[in-house]
Amino acid sequence: MRVVFAGTPEFARVALEQLLQAGYTVPLVLTQPDRPAGRGMKLQASPVKQCALAHGIAVAQPHSLRLDGKFPAEAAEARAMLEAAQADVMVVAAYGLILPQWTLDLPRLGCLNIHASLLPRWRGAAPIHRAIEAGDPETGVTIMQMDAGLDTGAMLLMERLPIAADDTTTSLHDKLASLGGGLIVQALQQASTASLQPTPQPVAGVTYAHKIEKAESHIDWQLAAPVIGQRIRAFDPFPGASTLAQGETIKLWAATVADVLPTAGVRAGQIVQVDDQGVWVACGDGVLRLTVLQRAGGKRLPVADFLRGFPLQPGMVLGADILDGPH
Repeated sequence: MRVVFAGTPEFARVALEQLLQAGYTVPLVLTQPDRPAGRGMKLQASPVKQCALAHGIAVAQPHSLRLDGKFPAEAAEARAMLEAAQADVMVVAAYGLILPQWTLDLPRLGCLNIHASLLPRWRGAAPIHRAIEAGDPETGVTIMQMDAGLDTGAMLLMERLPIAADDTTTSLHDKLASLGGGLIVQALQQASTASLQPTPQPVAGVTYAHKIEKAESHIDWQLAAPVIGQRIRAFDPFPGASTLAQGETIKLWAATVADVLPTAGVRAGQIVQVDDQGVWVACGDGVLRLTVLQRAGGKRLPVADFLRGFPLQPGMVLGADILDGPH
């Protein structure tokens, strides 16, 4: 079976590697154009492109696949490359471009998408982040037959995965990437024997995982402690949860909901206790113990190390423009 692969980030690279290890012929890879990255803002190839080149696979990087869009010449060149590849199927994983109908129709088995959620929950761009942020007990991977809608196609295979209490987007991403790679290999094996059974997505339970924005990073201490804890885990590695402390923005990378502490007369965001085990902060409901923090330009540090360079005291209020001193 000849497989064209379309994907861009690390999540997709893992799937491409597993397809190659399973022995599938991949004549062509589509991925996003190189982007500036790092402190020097030099152009950097995507993880998928790096993998493809390492395996000697042809790469196409159009800005768009729409023949009537802003980049018609690039789209036409990509179409010619796709037609020449004579693929039986296209596998798509976090590609980042909308596939027009001609693309969906080109392979004889259509286009199969690896989506990191239990559809129809968390259609869209950031399903891993949003599942953690919402406090979902589980997530998973759905292999979907792509159609013209946004993650609306029929489901072919699904596998569930529990979300651990300490999972961040980073750790859950890695688990789901591995799961997705194995599941797409299984899907192609079944497709070769015509044993895949498409199931329409349920009408009930549709949610959308909107793209993560930097503006979401600032913590609202009026929220309940478990909700803030979920956001801290969901925003690791990007954009990182943040708060003001003594007029400086600091990042919060790890926290746990604390045992009950007296909070009568304490405002949301106020530090109620500080020790080598954490910075204990009152929330709108409950107390959160911060355990890994980071100053701007610094490194992530365990709380004891952080406090040696940035002393925080009970009574200080996080997130306020003018911070209270100790009460």
